[in-house]
Parts: sequence; structure tokens; C-alpha cells
Amino acid sequence: MDPFAMLGAPHRFDLDLAQVERTHRELSRALHPDKFSAAGASERREALDKAASVNEAWRVLRDPIRRAEALFAAVGLPIGETNEPKPETTFLMEMLDEREALAEARAKKDLERVASLGAAVLARMKQAEARLAAGFGEAAPTPEAVRPLLPVLGELRFYRRFLDEVSAIEDEAMES
Repeated sequence: MDPFAMLGAPHRFDLDLAQVERTHRELSRALHPDKFSAAGASERREALDKAASVNEAWRVLRDPIRRAEALFAAVGLPIGETNEPKPETTFLMEMLDEREALAEARAKKDLERVASLGAAVLARMKQAEARLAAGFGEAAPTPEAVRPLLPVLGELRFYRRFLDEVSAIEDEAMES
């Protein structure tokens, strides 16, 4: 399934997500099971399958990591954490330092520091997304043209995990 084609979106990283969401809602309404209650079993099943595909396409396109994976797959590059080149050692060391600082802030219950670390990583994530947007901005990118962007996808994964941990710490603090 091509999530871009499913939702009528261009094969780009930088999407107008509001427009893609409108298309998703329109298709979801058109394919709603209630509209097919009087139809035959095969037609109901087909509409249900299409609705599931539309929903999955929306989940892919709204998630920057999954959207990048779909773009890499569309040009024939293997994706997934086990297939991607490892991030640079300097990047890994920086992330290790950030994680240690986050663990320290968590232990001290320093939510201001947690939020500050999260904001810094979010800014780095936005920069990585901008690099992907620039790299996938061509009309028909080639595998050779976008291969150097594969480590950026790995960086996004690190940033996402870090920000998930920041959210968990903030949720923990709200509960106590």
C-alpha cells in the first residue's frame, strides 16, 4: 500500500498535514460501514478493507518516522533499524550525554531541567525533519540521492525515544 497515493498526497516528506487529514476524514466518511449496511457482504468487506487502509495510510503519513520510512521504501531503499546505517559516533555520544542529563534531572525531580532538555532535543528533531524535507523535495528522488539521509532517520528514532522518556517523566510528576 502506498500511503501517499491512498490519501492523494505528494511523495514528499514536507506535507500539508491539515490537508492530508481533511482527505482522510472525507474518505473515512465515504467508506463508513453504515453507508454499506444494505450492500452485499463482499461490498461491505471491501469498504471495510479500504477504510482500514485509509486509516493506516493516515497513521503512516502523520508520523514523521513512518513517513520517512515510506519514502525510503518508495525509492527501493531498505528501511528499519536493523537495515539502516548507524548514526555517527559523535551523535551517539551527544545522545548519551543528553540521556545522562535527563536521568540526573529525573532523579532530582528537576522538571524545569527535564523540560529544557526536551525542548533542546525537539529543536534538533525539527532540524532533522527539515533535512529530510529538503532531501525528499525533488519530484522523483533517486536511491543515490536520498541514501545519505538514512542516518537522519536513525537520528529521528533516537529523538523520539528521548522525547517519549521526557513525556513519561512529566506524566510521572503529574501523577505524584
